[in-house]
Amino acid sequence: MKSRSKKSFIYLFLAVVLGILVSYTIAADKDQKKQEEILPKKQTKKRIMDDTEWKEKLTPEQYRILRKAGTERPFGEVYSTFKKQGLGKYVCAGCDTELFSSNEKFDSKCGWPSFYDPSKAKNVKTAVDYHLGYPRTEVLCAVCDGHLGHVFTGEGFDTPTDKRYCINGTVLKFIPAESADSEEKPEKPVSPGK
Repeated sequence: MKSRSKKSFIYLFLAVVLGILVSYTIAADKDQKKQEEILPKKQTKKRIMDDTEWKEKLTPEQYRILRKAGTERPFGEVYSTFKKQGLGKYVCAGCDTELFSSNEKFDSKCGWPSFYDPSKAKNVKTAVDYHLGYPRTEVLCAVCDGHLGHVFTGEGFDTPTDKRYCINGTVLKFIPAESADSEEKPEKPVSPGK
């Protein structure tokens, strides 16, 4: 009799876990569709390169994150550098497309660069990923399809969107405001990963 109630408990537990996963999946899909409706439907010119070209263009760490959906370690040197950067914009290390700016930057104390919104919404897209066994909203560069990080909503941050775009700093190049505004002397973007 004891083994039958133990089996029933296990089945009940598995059913509850499965129900929670299905709920998260449905919620993530709804959030994805809502975000797609909000974002403008402008076409961006795609940057397509083969694997060899990406490996030549990027550092091994940038390649691992952008092309293989990796993650840098939290609270590393890149994060420290990011926190010290002033006004400017952040472009994709893979294709130099503007993604975020210092105007949307905030310190979420999570160990990765955080933004509450992209500066150029048409250059950022999202998709649902299940790499950890549950749905998360992945953030991608809309031009080169590079993995940037994830976006989380409803965490209670005091920002205009209550979103946290948790982005790998290694795949961002920072262009200081003086450089971004200067048309006479364009400077190369500063990459914290190089």
